[in-house]
Amino acid sequence: MGIQGMELCAMAVVVLLFIAVLKQFGILEPMSMEDSSDSELELSTVRHQPEGLDQLQAQTKFTKKELQSLYRGFKNECPTGLVDEDTFKLIYSQFFPQGDATTYAHFLFNAFDADGNGAIRFEDFVVGLSILLRGTVHEKLKWAFNLYDINKDGYITKEEMLAIMKSIYDMMGRHTYPILREDAPLEHVERFFQKMDRNQDGVVTIDEFLETCQKVGGAGDWVPGGGGPPRP
Repeated sequence: MGIQGMELCAMAVVVLLFIAVLKQFGILEPMSMEDSSDSELELSTVRHQPEGLDQLQAQTKFTKKELQSLYRGFKNECPTGLVDEDTFKLIYSQFFPQGDATTYAHFLFNAFDADGNGAIRFEDFVVGLSILLRGTVHEKLKWAFNLYDINKDGYITKEEMLAIMKSIYDMMGRHTYPILREDAPLEHVERFFQKMDRNQDGVVTIDEFLETCQKVGGAGDWVPGGGGPPRP
């Protein structure tokens, strides 16, 4: 699997799993016909009260009725209005029982936890979901960079990318095909930096990431749902 294929695999996992999780929990059920006043009443019954639907609609690419439906599903599974990291890890472990999804789920949780308070609010959830499902290529690439930038200092280091790659392999477990060599994650990281680190200073900036992704092989190879299956 080439580096572009691996990146597509990594990001496709994000969007496919979220769609699967949403369907399993009934969050993507057909839109309810209840009016917005009922939903506004529901918002006040949980421990964390999200922002108003009008404000969330302005921040995302979901309609008000879609937000109402998403919120009902979210509230059913998370009555407090918050998702902690342990719950997030449990969800991912159910989808990858053959591997260890703990580390990857930790990285993904941090990408959704916008304010870094250790919990994903409904607002965090729908803003991230809106980008993954309906965002522009530029928005999706910025979201991907945030995922890879583990310590959120504005740079991707080799150590950070290696941690992400290893977590993906650990999550896929024995179902990874063809069987990967132990040095495969490091090899992918080196190829990543050969393409991304344009000034060869040992780190990848957001500008380098965006420019390279949009030029090398087409942006669709680097964003969730943007291309075909991983190439061998």
